[in-house]
Amino acid sequence: MTHSTKLSRRAVLAGLAAAPATAGLLTGGLIPSVAFAQEGTVVTMMAPNEAPALLSFVNTSSLIWSAHVSEGLLEFDHDMNPTPLLATEWDVSEDGLTYTFKLREGVKWHDGEDFTSEDVKFTILTSKEFHSRNRSTFAQITEVETPDDHTVILHLANPTSFLLRAFSSMETPIVPSHLYAEGENVLTHPNNTAPIGTGPFVFREWVRGSHVLWDKNTAYWNPELPKVDRLVARFIPDAAARTIAFETGDIDIGYRTPIPFRDIEQLQATGVVDFTEQGYAYDPPNIIIVEANLRDPLLADIRIRQAIAHCIDREMINRVVFFNYATPSASPVVPYHKDFHLAEGNPYAVDIDRAKALLAEAGHPGGVSFTMEYVGDDQRLLGEFLRAALSRAGIAIELRGQDMGTLISRVYGDQAYQLHLASISNLFDPQVGVQRLYWSKNIIKGVAFSNGTGYQNAEVDAWLEAAALSNDTAERIALWHNVQRKVMEDVPSFPLVQAAWQTISNKRLRDHSTNAEGFEGSMARMYIA
Repeated sequence: MTHSTKLSRRAVLAGLAAAPATAGLLTGGLIPSVAFAQEGTVVTMMAPNEAPALLSFVNTSSLIWSAHVSEGLLEFDHDMNPTPLLATEWDVSEDGLTYTFKLREGVKWHDGEDFTSEDVKFTILTSKEFHSRNRSTFAQITEVETPDDHTVILHLANPTSFLLRAFSSMETPIVPSHLYAEGENVLTHPNNTAPIGTGPFVFREWVRGSHVLWDKNTAYWNPELPKVDRLVARFIPDAAARTIAFETGDIDIGYRTPIPFRDIEQLQATGVVDFTEQGYAYDPPNIIIVEANLRDPLLADIRIRQAIAHCIDREMINRVVFFNYATPSASPVVPYHKDFHLAEGNPYAVDIDRAKALLAEAGHPGGVSFTMEYVGDDQRLLGEFLRAALSRAGIAIELRGQDMGTLISRVYGDQAYQLHLASISNLFDPQVGVQRLYWSKNIIKGVAFSNGTGYQNAEVDAWLEAAALSNDTAERIALWHNVQRKVMEDVPSFPLVQAAWQTISNKRLRDHSTNAEGFEGSMARMYIA
């Protein structure tokens, strides 16, 4: 490809990324009426909120849609065993320091260019620098060797026991290196919002606030897939409207229990949908957490954070907000990770009098006030509960709702926030999903869902880094218990509950959650009965 052709292609991508919304308005909680030129079988998916990008290469808030277009080296079955995708063979040396991948031949990018080992090399090295989780996961990779177009060899300084599992489509989607000019800002690259991939679906359009369209890739390397002709994603921020959309059949599928928990029994009783917990082995239920910006003068005082902690009743949150569909957790490692999760008691039991005393000790006997950032109806309800709970100790909370893109910019870009109500993925290993929150080397301005609190503790860093290098499971568990005890004591953040996740789908839909990635996978095998 010549330089002039590449610029032309990039200009097209930039135009798509900057295109204004043209669809109808989303008002009154109604689903936008959008006319689609439909041919063949169409599956309509739903998300409560609109992510700022469609590719999870450097933006982990975008993993919900990324794998339709962009593929990883491997897929994983429900038991987390690797299976071929863009890599057909792989080998790990006995010392764990060399990984060799044989790549699938004859694969084309959606723009017609050949997929090669150079694309894998560029992806891994760039992801190591800018991906909030892969900064730690890929930390030991010292060299990526490409002896030919279909061989990739990774050389590590030290073993990383969980490395192979990071090569899924949602965690490490391979991107076309020919679209990225040297020195470009990958965080704002047009391919993030109008992606070119090798996957079973081709990106067609994104009308902001309304929908995204993907069409079947008729030149896909596996001629038997995909089994539907079009995917439509619709954004429905109103919680009640989401329930109605499932009842009426306007929506075929949504994941992470996308309706209010109070509506679950009602929707189950209709008999028109199925519920399943399958498809969450790779990305298990998130920890719902409040993060504190330790750069803020008030929140830099541990006594203020301890006062907040003494106001949080997790059992009550589960009952009132989550209708007993969640699991309380004062630890950032979710109970799903049974061995790694620290089940010891919360060091700050509910004690309003103690909270008031701590505020007085910190020089604020009359109380303090904060803003709390959040996204969506579900987080608003939890925010209202927390606001009422903290007010008992004289801690006033102003809730500030916004779309996901604005929140990411404010919290991780400008770092201009006080409290942030978040849903954070642990993924398949706490080293991947949790380390990023507390490792000082993950304090990176502009990288979403990294160490946004600014927490720094040399002892915690040492434990995290030792656990990352260990191949002894018992040793890793002990180190992670140390990490949890310390961060629970220091309270840079306030873990609340592990949410309960189910995928809801119309009964006519089949094979949407055939592996560990579930909804966050390609959906290439999904079909309509």
